[in-house]
Amino acid sequence: MVVGSEGVRLAPYTTLRLGGPAGRFVEVAAEAELVAAVAHADREGEPVLVLGGGSNVVVSDAGFPGTVVRVASRGVEFGRDGDRVLVTAQAGEDWDALVSRCVEEGLSGLECLSGIPGLVGATPVQNVGAYGQEIAQTVASVRVFDRRSGEIIIMSGTECGFSYRHSIFKADKDRYVVLAVGYSLTRSAESGPLRYQELATLLGVAADDRVPLGAARSAVLSLRRGKGMVLDETDPDTRSVGSFFTNPVLTPPQAAELELRAPGFPRWPAGEGVKVPAAWLIEQAGYPKGYSRGRARISGKHPLALTNPHGEATAAELLELAREVRDGVAEKFGVRLINEPVLIGMEL
Repeated sequence: MVVGSEGVRLAPYTTLRLGGPAGRFVEVAAEAELVAAVAHADREGEPVLVLGGGSNVVVSDAGFPGTVVRVASRGVEFGRDGDRVLVTAQAGEDWDALVSRCVEEGLSGLECLSGIPGLVGATPVQNVGAYGQEIAQTVASVRVFDRRSGEIIIMSGTECGFSYRHSIFKADKDRYVVLAVGYSLTRSAESGPLRYQELATLLGVAADDRVPLGAARSAVLSLRRGKGMVLDETDPDTRSVGSFFTNPVLTPPQAAELELRAPGFPRWPAGEGVKVPAAWLIEQAGYPKGYSRGRARISGKHPLALTNPHGEATAAELLELAREVRDGVAEKFGVRLINEPVLIGMEL
């Protein structure tokens, strides 16, 4: 059994720098240790929080009463997947470091996901996506510990139930622990077709064009830095979880209702409905960049990021700001925003 420590504050292990103490804190450096720590807590009837880079969680000021298992497993393997390359990374690998390595190796498929903080294990849970790419496009397999059966299994990308910022791992969050992820990538010096107009414009090409992998990565990092979405200890706007709300996907009747309230509102197709930029809704509802409530504030660079700029806010203050924004958007537009990060010990 992996021995842990009691009363460890979780704030230093999250990008928001928020969160009280853990009942027990265990750091694991290998897959076997991760499985053993979770299985032990399950046998003891203790609640379990598996923590990676802490970039997509808001932990309450009271902390977490059970066992917090911090994942630090390492290892990357390269293999063949037909005419593609299969890159399998342990859950504790740093995500952006993996993207950088794949770009350097001439492997296309992850380049537009550059600069996203966190670890590999979180990427299939949220179906992480940005700038026209998402994990669902490249995940070939996910190795997981099934806490219900006590077995280690390998799930195909199809079995992961991916949808917009969602997966089976998020839907059944207390069942699966991600151990490793396999990504099927193309050996190419060029990016995939650029699906995001802002990125294509910055690179001076048309939508669906391809550019050198390094150019795509550099441009994405530039865009993210401009929005405070690349971790930087010197930039208080990056003390956040990135986008706090997902972009709402509206049905045709909901879109028609919003058109009455906001004629010509920005949108793009999403299945049978439309997706609306949450950032636009937030600003139009009266919450500009830099808006604050107590010691928490909206980023000065992007209205979707809620920040703890000076490291002095509480989780309760951040949630108060989130509720104010959510309720203000609902009152003005009739659209309810949904939080993207996982809330631990709190509800929005």
